Amino acid sequence: MCTQIRPSIYGDITKVETTGASEATAKQDNLTFKGVAASHKMMETDLERVNKYKILINKVASANQIDPAIIGAIISRESRGGNALENGWGDHGNGFGLMQVDKRYHNIVGAWNSEEHLEQGTQILTDMIKTIANKFPGWTKEQQLKGGISAYNAGPKNVQTYDRMDIGTTGNDYANDVVARAQWLKNNGY
Repeated sequence: MCTQIRPSIYGDITKVETTGASEATAKQDNLTFKGVAASHKMMETDLERVNKYKILINKVASANQIDPAIIGAIISRESRGGNALENGWGDHGNGFGLMQVDKRYHNIVGAWNSEEHLEQGTQILTDMIKTIANKFPGWTKEQQLKGGISAYNAGPKNVQTYDRMDIGTTGNDYANDVVARAQWLKNNGY
């Protein structure tokens, strides 16, 4: 049975501006280029691993009215589809699961690759998008979406301006990289 995906209420990921991955992020895969092309290549590398969770991603995305491509892109960025984890943990034992929920700020739920985990990570993401929307009511839905993705990594206080929202995120490119990965997923079955 195919889950009917409800449309996102958080803006259209295909309309979000992005510069893609920084040089530091691209070097994870020994890429000699950066930007959107690097983000796309890294997402392509992770696609098979991320697709193992596509049914769960679609279910959680629909329940939370967010684009499943964004969840898939975060899974790629945070854990490389689970490939970067050791017993479900990353970030020096602080980040848990596919979406790397930080145990220092959240009570961990479910197994590292479970629906409960994806639900928790997605709830954190949608809460961040709502927080950014309240903080910057004059931004478009797409700008608020990008700001929320940045806040998922570094918190809402880190998002001060639209143009510099990624300064202070991992690699100083978190939202730009995730957006580019999500856009690639939109063109590849999500």
